[in-house]
This record gives sequence, structure tokens and C-alpha cells, in this order.
Amino acid sequence: MHYDAIILGGGAAGLFCAARAGQRGRHVLVLEKAEAVGKKILISGGGRCNFTNLGAGPENYLSANRHFAKSALARYTARDFLDLVERHGIAWHEKTLGQLFCDGSAKQIVAMLLSECEAAGASGGSVDVRTGQDIASVAHDGDGFAVQANGETHAAASLVIATGGPSIPKMGATGFAYDLARQFGLKVVEPRPALVPLTLGGEDVLFRELSGVSAPVETSAGKARFREAALLTHRGLSGPAILQASSYWRHGEVLRIDFLPDAPRGWLIEAKGKAPRATLSAVLRDSLPERLADTLADRIGLAGPLQAASDKALQAAEDRLRGWEFHPNGTEGLAKAEVTAGGISTAELSSQTMEAKKVPGLYAIGEAVDVTGWLGGYNFQWAWASGHACASAL
Repeated sequence: MHYDAIILGGGAAGLFCAARAGQRGRHVLVLEKAEAVGKKILISGGGRCNFTNLGAGPENYLSANRHFAKSALARYTARDFLDLVERHGIAWHEKTLGQLFCDGSAKQIVAMLLSECEAAGASGGSVDVRTGQDIASVAHDGDGFAVQANGETHAAASLVIATGGPSIPKMGATGFAYDLARQFGLKVVEPRPALVPLTLGGEDVLFRELSGVSAPVETSAGKARFREAALLTHRGLSGPAILQASSYWRHGEVLRIDFLPDAPRGWLIEAKGKAPRATLSAVLRDSLPERLADTLADRIGLAGPLQAASDKALQAAEDRLRGWEFHPNGTEGLAKAEVTAGGISTAELSSQTMEAKKVPGLYAIGEAVDVTGWLGGYNFQWAWASGHACASAL
């Protein structure tokens, strides 16, 4: 059969794009390497799928072109996807910071996407989803694309790259999207782990002894700042605040943590006035876990009661607690990264349609593209929005 479009990848972006194109009367073939579609959907959000974020906007995405995501995100919003979820009777709840999860299981989102693909028939279209597909080759001539998989050759006028990035390789993730992009002469922004724990060494290594301790903090990497929980691990730093900052952190740079983001300026001098005999460690224990408070106080080096320290010394201690400098020596890599930053360069694509400017009929969507969202449902919203933009043009 000659299809209107072949979509490589049966993840969030690929399935959504297929469903939308099929409902526009297009005949679509989805080729998925794994034995089942939507594997990353199923493990997301602790198995409940953080399927979007109510606050999703261009400012929540990292890209070499910070304007690229604006068009797609504006034309298919979090509310649009939530309407779809509700039409399918899927119960949901907002956790924190606009993050939406299924009340039940992530399986409901995969089932919804497959149901939407089946609904293409009512519009005269079709979506053929095939799993366990090993792509042997992809070719292009003036009439379209030919894909060889599992001993068969499939032809289509359009080809959509929706195979994601190489994060979580144990689930079969690879850099196939980048190899294919380069085959067609498209530039790739260097891929790197994002939303990933950071590792500590050197003088910071003592913090690894606090493994399991968590605290609400504000992290900053460059100009990006995030207020959420940080978690100390046996390898370094994790937790939402760290994962968020990791997308902006680069090797060799400093990561700063404000351990008391809600404390007013001068609070430590004020504490001396109220409890002059209290120690720095005792004061910090009022706001932080005991082990963390003791470690920070020890590193600052203010021994004895606060009344023995000058206001200048107390202000210096406060300033250090507001911007404690860590020097990560790396990340835990693609194996632990939730997503991959970088990818197919947005300079190569139309922000309206996701079509390659140099190769008519070739499209790229989802994580394969150099658009990386924050933690909290933003990357799924990019999958839906970019998939919708592409499907509208197929």
C-alpha cells in the first residue's frame, strides 16, 4: 500500500500525529521498533503519566531558538489536550505547579491515543500501527520516501521522524533520529542529558554522605532559577529542583543553591538578637533537616553561640547559605536522564509545520527536535503540539 505518510516512532508525538493526520483523511503507517507503543508514556509520572502542564508556554522550553516552539504551542494548548482526555472519560488531578496526572494509569493515555488512531476510519483515513519493526533503510526520491522494515518496503509521500532521543537506553532509545537527519543533510545540535541528576566530587563529596536528605530550595544555573525540592544522593544531587537546573547547567559551571529561599535578608542577625546563645546549627535546624543543618554549619565554620560572631560574619554566613556553590563533576548520563536536550536543529525546520526546509515531505517532531521542556508535563505538551502542527500539514 502507498501511504500518505510514514511515521517512524510510536511514542507520544508519533501516535498523536498519526491520529490527527488519520482523522484528516490521511492514510498513515506508524513503525515502532519496540514490541509495544508508548513505552515512555507508561513509565512516566510513576506510572500515572504527567500528560501536560496547565502553564506550558514557550518560556518553559530550552532550544537554540527560544522562539521556535511558540507557534505550535499556541495552536495546540494544554487545555486542548485536557479536553481530549476528558472526552475519553479519563479522571485526572493536578499535583503541583500545574502538573496534570491520570488518577488511574498511564495505560489510559496510550489506550486513548490508539483509540484516536482507530477513529481515523470515520473520516475516510486510516492508521496502521506496526510494532517490532527494524528499520533497515530509508530512501528518498522526487516522488516520496521508501522505508524498508522487516523485509517489506513501504512508500509514502511524507516521512515523519518521531523516534525521540537517546535518553533511557534500557528502553531501546537510540540516536536514530539524529542519524536519519544527518542522512538528509540536516544539522543536529549536540545532544546531551537533560532533567538528570548531577554528580559531586572534590570538596563537595561530603554532601554525598547525606544521601536521602531532601529540602525545599531554590537552584540556579546561569540565569535559570527553580524553586522545588532538592535531594542529596550517594552520587550527588537530584530531586525536581536539581533536574530542572540540570538542563541549563554545563560541565565546568557552578550550580548555586539557596537553602533558605523564604528567609528575609538579615534573618541571621535577627536570630542573634532573639536567641544570642543559640548556635548556627541549632538555628538552621528550625528550617532544614538536622543532618543538612549540621553539615552546612560545619562548613561555614561559625562555632559557638551566635552572640560570639560579628554581624559581618553572620551576614557572610547568610550570603553563603543563599548562594551555596556546588561544582558538579558531571551528570548521571543518558541512562538516568528523563529527556535529551539538543537534537535536530530548529533552523532546519518550519515552526509552522515541522517540515524540513531543504527536504520537502520530511518532518521531525517531539523529543527528536532541539526543543526541551521543563520537568512537569512540558515535554508531553511539546509532543502533542508538535505532532498536531505536523499532522495539520500532512
